[in-house]
Amino acid sequence: MSDSSLKDNFDNLLATSGRALLALYFLVFGVQKIFSFESMSTFMSTSGMFMVPFFLVLTIIVQVGGGAALLLGYRTKFAAFILAGLTLVISLVIHDFWTMPAGELQTGHETQNFVKNMGIMAGLLAVAGLGAGPWSLDNRKSASV
Repeated sequence: MSDSSLKDNFDNLLATSGRALLALYFLVFGVQKIFSFESMSTFMSTSGMFMVPFFLVLTIIVQVGGGAALLLGYRTKFAAFILAGLTLVISLVIHDFWTMPAGELQTGHETQNFVKNMGIMAGLLAVAGLGAGPWSLDNRKSASV
C-alpha cells in the first residue's frame, strides 16, 4: 500500500467517522424525544415554545431522518444543511442564555449548550459544503451492466 493510498484511506476514515458522530448525536436525541414525548413537551412549553406538539414531531422527524441520512451518507449536503438550521433554531429558542441573570448556574449551563450547538452547527455546515466523502451512498459507484 502506497503512502498516498494510506493517506487517502485515513482521510476517508476521518470524514466518515466525523459524519457518523454527527449523525449519532441527532439519532440519539431524536429517538429519546419519542420515548419522553410528554416531558419534552413540558420542557418546550416552559421554554416559551408555541405549537409544541407540531414542532416536537417535526423536530423528531428531522433529527431521526436527518441523522439516518448523515449516517448513510445519503443526500448528505441537504440533510446537514437542514440539521444545521434546526440546531440554530433550537439554540436561539431553548438555550437563550442572554435572557438569564449573569453568574447563575443555569445561565452557565445554557451558555455552554449554546456554544456546543454552534460547534455542532459548524461541523454540519462543513459537511453541507464538502459533502459526505467517498464512503457514502452519495458517492457509490454505479453498478456496471
